[in-house]
Amino acid sequence: MKIHEYQAKAILQKYGVVTPKGIVSFSVDEAVNAAKQLGGELWAVKAQIYAGGRGKGGGVKVARSLDEVRQQAGDILGMRLVTHQTGPEGQVVHRLFIEQGVKIEKEFYVGMVVDRRQQRVCLMASSEGGMDIEKVAAETPDKIYKVFIDPITGLSLQQAENIAKKIGIPMQCMSQAVALLQGLYRAFDDTDASLLEINPLGLVAGDQVMALDAKLNFDDNALFRHPEIVALRDLDEEDPVEIEASKHELSYIPLDGNIGCLVNGAGLAMATMDIIKLYGGNPANFLDVGGGATVEKVTEAFKLMLRNSKLQAILVNIFGGIMKCDVIAQGVVAAAREVQLTVPLVVRLEGTNVDLGKKILTDSGLPIISADNMADAAQKVVNAARIH
Repeated sequence: MKIHEYQAKAILQKYGVVTPKGIVSFSVDEAVNAAKQLGGELWAVKAQIYAGGRGKGGGVKVARSLDEVRQQAGDILGMRLVTHQTGPEGQVVHRLFIEQGVKIEKEFYVGMVVDRRQQRVCLMASSEGGMDIEKVAAETPDKIYKVFIDPITGLSLQQAENIAKKIGIPMQCMSQAVALLQGLYRAFDDTDASLLEINPLGLVAGDQVMALDAKLNFDDNALFRHPEIVALRDLDEEDPVEIEASKHELSYIPLDGNIGCLVNGAGLAMATMDIIKLYGGNPANFLDVGGGATVEKVTEAFKLMLRNSKLQAILVNIFGGIMKCDVIAQGVVAAAREVQLTVPLVVRLEGTNVDLGKKILTDSGLPIISADNMADAAQKVVNAARIH
């Protein structure tokens, strides 16, 4: 799950992370009033979307008067902001964050992710923060320093000092930087975050260290522990199909292909998409119905896939363990009849109650193409999509 910059900063402030003062705004008038309330003679007008690269895309502007705030807010609100993370379709801007301007003397980068190989949170930092951090990572990776944090002890004072020194934090700001880094880790750990980025971390006039931008993503599997974070969800920023999928506890991600995939288990789903690609096809989605799918859940899964106008065929690939093949078969038959399925349907079943499941499919009278194994299923669905 993602949240907006202003929401991320509100969370980080609770952990002692210093940020510029800012106010979220949903209209031009609100943006101007926010600037008045913040005071000063310099403001940042920032588009709020679930994507990075907003500055390069024209979604972050500096205003030096209230008239400029009004002009820039009017230009950004409602625009379709295209960045390297949105894709060519972009995202429409529905809200702004108006921040009090600061004089930036130096920009740094700080990020945190879970490193699964090390089984620890990895803190990354660089002296080269700002809009070109991807270029820094690709061309000069030696400028990015890493530390792996012990989950028992957390980010130690020594670790925080070492990495702050490596990226060039001045000595007079060292205690601020250490407190900020330790606060970032506590926030990451406490909220079950999957990603935290401060880009840029700024050294501003007056020798103050500030998080000038903030990005926080969270582990969906841990959201049951954080209703206060779930409440921050902005449905305007999410794919309507993914929103509908979450209502039925389905893991669904749309892709750009034409072969729908309905699978139980994330690993099997990935393998299914791989083998479709191997035989020359292109998956239309990742869809994991999980281990406790019901007939109703499978029916909803079919409806989600059929929202894709490019869909040419569907592959159902089930390995029945906890999920029984007969339940999936009943769901497939019910779904095919309810949605009046018109695209070819290939089904491969294996595992618990497989014979009963295959009998249900055969007795249904529907034109279901049966497959014996994954390779057979992939070849059949790719051929069916080409013919359809």
